[in-house]
Amino acid sequence: MQRRDLLRAFGAATALAFIPRDAMAAWARVASGVRPAAGLTDAQLALVAAIADTILPRTDSPSATDVRVPAFVDVIVGENYTETERTAFLAGVDALNTWAPVAAPSSDTSAQAARRTRPFADLTSDERGAVLTAIEHAPSRREEPMRTYWRLKGLVIHGYFTSERVSKDVLHVEVMPGRFEGSAPLATKAASSSSREIHDHA
Repeated sequence: MQRRDLLRAFGAATALAFIPRDAMAAWARVASGVRPAAGLTDAQLALVAAIADTILPRTDSPSATDVRVPAFVDVIVGENYTETERTAFLAGVDALNTWAPVAAPSSDTSAQAARRTRPFADLTSDERGAVLTAIEHAPSRREEPMRTYWRLKGLVIHGYFTSERVSKDVLHVEVMPGRFEGSAPLATKAASSSSREIHDHA
């Protein structure tokens, strides 16, 4: 999907529907710089970054890694998933690293064979796009690693559109419109008048 299509699909209203409170909590953890103890390994984080930037590359708007989406995914998986969910997800991420569609024997080439063993991050931009396109057109989303890919894609898009930079600079979302004035004067005079009226009618 092209960036403009994503922006149309995830407008300001949709971005706000992503449970911003939970997203902001995750982004606060990202900002702290502390990685989850049960999160992704460095290799898994690099793979997530490569996939995320293939889905949302840098154009006239920032890429997924420009706004630290891989770190957001790390926090969600490491701190919000159950142990069972996390184990399955990380196994699926590892499977994505060398997955490629199995070509028919008649069309099998050395390049396709090599693509099945080379890490995703080592592929060219076109090869990465071809692998993800094949996953998205796979017959079933319930089989691995397709199931993990779709979960990951959801996290990537969720993180991207709830990041502060994209919300402000791309979607132009104002989560709390207006201005907070903590020192605004109280209307004591009006309150006193109301009190006198109540007393007079008593």
